[in-house]
Amino acid sequence: MLVLTRKVGEGLVIGEEIEITVIETRGDSVRLGVSAPRSVGVWRRELWDQIREENLKAAAQSPKISLDTLLSKKDTEE
Repeated sequence: MLVLTRKVGEGLVIGEEIEITVIETRGDSVRLGVSAPRSVGVWRRELWDQIREENLKAAAQSPKISLDTLLSKKDTEE
């Protein structure tokens, strides 16, 4: 993990398309501005973790079908 010290108005660049700027500091909070292409998802960590957890639960509940079963279904459809 890279750890940096930045002041208000300063920032950093990730790759060629993502820029993060420190907007404001207040007590133990920091406001950040993120500039990124629309094709790049930008998520708060706690929301990302929640989405990931829900996706894992949904995947665990979906029926598991073996490759052989899928192939045999395809053969019967043809």
